[in-house]
Amino acid sequence: MKLRKNLVIRMVLILAVIAVGYTLLPGTNMAAACGWGNSGGGDYVPQERDASNNFLAQKPALTETQARDIVSNYVKRLNPELEIGTVTDNGSFYEAQITSAENEVIQLLGVDKQSGRLIVLK
Repeated sequence: MKLRKNLVIRMVLILAVIAVGYTLLPGTNMAAACGWGNSGGGDYVPQERDASNNFLAQKPALTETQARDIVSNYVKRLNPELEIGTVTDNGSFYEAQITSAENEVIQLLGVDKQSGRLIVLK
C-alpha cells in the first residue's frame, strides 16, 4: 500500500513539473499571449504611454531645440567641460555632436524624435 502511495505522489509531481515547464517554454502559448500572429506581429511590442495615457506615437515630434536641451542636460551631468556641437535632423532622430574644448568631436549621440531617448551612434 505504501509503495502505491509513493508511486501516486511521484506521478503527480512529475505531471506538475511537466505542466509548469510547458507553460514556461516559448512557443505557441507565449506567442498567443503577446498577440503575435493575429495582426502580423503588430501587437507583439507593447505600446508605451505617456503621463496623460496617450500613445507616444501620437505626441508631436521633438524640435531641434528640445533635442539640444536633452543632450545638453545629459552631457553637463557627466562632464561639464564638454560642449554640444552641431545638431542635425537625421530622419527619425536628431544627431548631436559632443565636442571637447578644442572643438574635437568626441562622440555622436542620437535623440529619438518620438520618445526623446538617447542613442549612442559613435
